[in-house]
Parts: sequence; C-alpha cells; structure tokens
Amino acid sequence: MPAKKRILFIANEMSPYLEETEFSAIINQLAIKANDNGFEVRCIMPRFGMINERRHRLHEVVRLSGINVSVDNDDYPLQIKVASLPNARLQVYFLDNEDFFKRKGVLCDESDKWYEDNDLRTIFFCKGALETVKKFGWPPDIIHCAGWMTGLIPLYLKTAYKKEPVFNHTKVVFTIGQNTFTQSLGPDLVKKAIIHTNIKEKDLDPFKDANNTAMFRGGACYADAITFGAEKVDKKLLEEFGKVKGKKVLPFDAAHQEDLTEYIQLYNELSNS
Repeated sequence: MPAKKRILFIANEMSPYLEETEFSAIINQLAIKANDNGFEVRCIMPRFGMINERRHRLHEVVRLSGINVSVDNDDYPLQIKVASLPNARLQVYFLDNEDFFKRKGVLCDESDKWYEDNDLRTIFFCKGALETVKKFGWPPDIIHCAGWMTGLIPLYLKTAYKKEPVFNHTKVVFTIGQNTFTQSLGPDLVKKAIIHTNIKEKDLDPFKDANNTAMFRGGACYADAITFGAEKVDKKLLEEFGKVKGKKVLPFDAAHQEDLTEYIQLYNELSNS
C-alpha cells in the first residue's frame, strides 16, 4: 500500500479557533476533506491571545517546544501547543511566544491601536512554522498557506529552506484572500525578513509596499499554485494572478467553496507531479 501523501495547512485563522474572514471555515473544511480523501493532515496557526486554551483544550507539546527563533538579530523562544480539531481526528499546532502572542488583540490593541511589531510577529510566525516542521521530521508533500500572515513562507521555502531535506519534495499552494487591514507593516519589513544569506533584498521586491496586498502578492509570486479565497480581493492581485503561466490557478467560485473537490484535485495533481 503506498504511503499517504502529507498536507500541512498553515493559516493565520482557522475555525473554530479564530474567525476573522469566511476562509477560516473553509480551511477547517479543507483539512477535514483532505483527511477524508486519504491525505495525512496537520495544521499550524498562531496562538493569538483571544484563543481560549481551556475551551479548545490546548496543551503544550514539550518535546517540540524549546526552539529559539531568530528574528532581526534577537532570539525568541517558540512554544508549541496542540489541540484536536472538533469532529475530526486532526492535530492543530499553535505557535506561541510571550512577546508576540499573549496580547488580546490580533493586530490591534483594545483601543484599535496598531501593534508596531506586527512585522516581527509575522516573520516569527513564518519562520517558526517551518522550524516546527523540521522539528516534526514530517516531510509535507503539500503546504497550503492561507492568509496574509503566511505570505513569506513560499519565499522562505524557495530560498532559506531550499536545501532542508524535510522540504525536498514540497509544493506550495497559496490562497489570496480579502484585505483585512489598511496599515503598513513598516519600512523595515524587507530588511527584517532577510532571515538567511540565501535571501537577497531583490527577492523581497513583491513585499516592498509592506501592506496587506503586498503580503498576498509575495506569497503568490513564490507559490507553485494559487487559489482565490474570497470574492472581493484587491483588483491588482486579480489582474496579476488571475492567470499565471506555469502555475495552476483556482479562481474564486462560491460553488467550489461549498464542494472543495477542485482543491482536492489540485492537491493530488501537485503531490504527484
């Protein structure tokens, strides 16, 4: 019997833990449907402060915790927690850190003030997710990145993590969703995002506007396949990525979001190529 293909979902939101946009429910359904279709599935997301650990039964995975993630010349300890997705035998891993994720807001405080370190939080999450996979020793055939906060992961896989054996055969799907913020991630995002000597500043050109659209653009540029996860996405992104030579693109279709069969076909196609 052939080994199961492995798919890892990395998202900044996933139902029932955090529901900022409609795609949080779709990520939940995709994970379950992929599992039901014979894939071995794991999920990773940030442990934002409003996620109730008791209600969702999160507990620390001691054997995986203890990694230090270096961002912008500082080391930050990575704590990893896990829960089982309700009504499914699937593991969701939550990346936590006292400095970045203990606060109650996702991107803004209670007064709606933008967190000045959202750039570092994003880089920490993207790098931390890939370090977690290395620690698993679990080579994914597919990584499906959903949400702007995962935008750096396709770039990192093609550069900083290119020679990591665990990612040797990994293909990346990236979902462009609706814009959810208008603020900037700051003028130093590009400089801080260079986490390895294999990354050149020009590699980060798609991210240089350091806004919501730029994070989607950068993720789509470096992905092997692109999907649209919302009806209303930035028009520029629709023009740029509606059709891309050499990449499979799944346009938004409300019926497909209900059925999700096209996603499963895409995963099968990529994992067998």
